[in-house]
Amino acid sequence: MGKMVSLISADGGVVPAYVAQPTGAPRGAVVVLQEIFGVNSHIREVADGYAAEGYVAVAPATFHRVQPEVALGYSEADMGVGFGYKTAVEALPAPGVMPDIQAAIDHAANLSGGKVGIVGYCWGGLLTWRAASTLQGLSAAVPYYGGGVTTEAEIARQTSVPVLAHFAEEDHWIPMPSVTAFKQAHPEVTVWTYPAHHGFNCDQRGSWHAPSAQLARSRTLAFFAQHLG
Repeated sequence: MGKMVSLISADGGVVPAYVAQPTGAPRGAVVVLQEIFGVNSHIREVADGYAAEGYVAVAPATFHRVQPEVALGYSEADMGVGFGYKTAVEALPAPGVMPDIQAAIDHAANLSGGKVGIVGYCWGGLLTWRAASTLQGLSAAVPYYGGGVTTEAEIARQTSVPVLAHFAEEDHWIPMPSVTAFKQAHPEVTVWTYPAHHGFNCDQRGSWHAPSAQLARSRTLAFFAQHLG
């Protein structure tokens, strides 16, 4: 359904992105931010899924500044490689990859002619939270189990758009007490938790939990319908 395109970031750098378009007139757009596994088959499927719901979907390659064309699987070895790339990106001088995400937002807006939401998974959830507080042109944000979102530094951020956050109750990377602290600090954010592990949305991972994934997706689609319509 989609294809790879090249976007141009604020510093002139080229940003590869997977773009999926709906069959009819777009109802808006959704920027999809990858996990630590790159713009792999799962992330492309997620983007295709949003396109099937009527949204232009743009998934930028947020590893591109440190390693191009990353599309990993979900083995332990892949996780180690992906974590290394994520660590390298996080170590980039500010603003890091945020201008690349801005380029994706701008492209999504131009293609759809409508409002733009953003959704991200795992590390992409963290970038989604940061985008909601620092970038322009967004109307809604949905981080899924964003690693680091519940740290003190990230909780201190203030967002200017509606946010819906999904967390997993059995997530060893994001302890539930930290989710509680996040909720208390951000009563304006809609927070849902699920009886699942980190990565429950991904049907290519052992932690996939279909009931939680389906419920989170329905809530996300309703949220986007409300704020992007």
